Amino acid sequence: MQIQELYSIFLQHPSIETDTRKLKKGDLFFALKGPTFNGNQFAEQALQTGAAFVIVDEDLSYKDERIIRTADVLSTLQELAKYHRQQFDIPFIAITGSNGKTTTKELVHEVLSTTYKTYTTKGNLNNHIGIPLTILSVQKDAEIAVIEMGANHQKEIEGYCIYCMPTHGIITNIGKAHLEGFGGEEGVKKGKGELFDYLRAHEGTVFIMNDYDHLKEISKGMREVISYGTTNADIVGTINNSAEFLVVAIKNGPVIKTNLVGEYNLPNVLVAIAVGRYFKIADEKIKAALENYTPSNSRSQLIEKGSNKIILDAYNANPTSMKAAIENFAKMNAAKKVLLLGGMAELGTESLKEHEGIIALINKFKWDAVVLVGGDYNKITNNFTYFNNSSEAKDWVQHQNFSNTTLLVKGSRSMQMEKVLE
Repeated sequence: MQIQELYSIFLQHPSIETDTRKLKKGDLFFALKGPTFNGNQFAEQALQTGAAFVIVDEDLSYKDERIIRTADVLSTLQELAKYHRQQFDIPFIAITGSNGKTTTKELVHEVLSTTYKTYTTKGNLNNHIGIPLTILSVQKDAEIAVIEMGANHQKEIEGYCIYCMPTHGIITNIGKAHLEGFGGEEGVKKGKGELFDYLRAHEGTVFIMNDYDHLKEISKGMREVISYGTTNADIVGTINNSAEFLVVAIKNGPVIKTNLVGEYNLPNVLVAIAVGRYFKIADEKIKAALENYTPSNSRSQLIEKGSNKIILDAYNANPTSMKAAIENFAKMNAAKKVLLLGGMAELGTESLKEHEGIIALINKFKWDAVVLVGGDYNKITNNFTYFNNSSEAKDWVQHQNFSNTTLLVKGSRSMQMEKVLE
């Protein structure tokens, strides 16, 4: 079947599902494969559940005219996404970076949605499956799309750009994330820079944090660069207050009182303002959108439990974001401070060194308690409390009877540090 034929079917049944447990009547079921599953084995079940068609890449003993056979289901999904993308002549804004991608995506979406019909990545669907699904969720009334791109190895973002075809791009920052897959910091820089490489070749527009020399360097040769930062930028903003929530003062603009915790969120706020102004959105609308946004999904959340406050930033962690979170926490005014830090994943041969760096940083400040969970922390001599997993740490927390205490909870996704609060 040609992609145009499949697209005609998609237009009749524009809801795609890859999990039979979530399948609704009339959906198209794409039988994807993974290390531990094979969607082809669920094709018959999908049809019986109510799928309009199933797309498979294996010969099935079960025969039905609603079965569409392709050479590779994942490639077909991506080709379908590209064909759908080609039907739109609207801005597609791609966002990547080592830290802050999802928060930036949500802030940009909030701002743009005040004025435009905007579609964006739901949750964390920012990989080789989630991105095509996001593109295919963009409906014909769309005026702007915002697509988050995660990556842990080189050539990954380059591949996403083939079917996303972005017109605008944001790299939030380049830090020590996924060092194992990228092959070190230079590999991260090259891998994230693939977004700007695509936009340079296609005369796109990029937004950069002008304080970061590495972003200025990789944005050279662009048709249009919009800068934001604390000095010498198109959009200049500084921290007015960060004792609890981040308050940002914009030069020749409003003071914005966010619901975000942490000075490290300043660039995320500034780029949302830069994007808003670029698309001619009034400052009062930008201010309202940013002040009304409340983070969720364990990202820069402030939770109050009795007399205690918890900074829950446990969706993910790498050395760059962990350092920023600890330094920000050290500056905060609080009667008692407790660190609950999970291990950092995907650091390869740099893992031990990077965990040692975090312990050295912790030792620079005074804390009421420090708890380290998993990772390589147990291989390093220190005087802190250590647990193998978040369940053990949870038991410890429940026996502490904290009061008037502020806790920072952070760690890589695999550590599931949010469980210490359950």
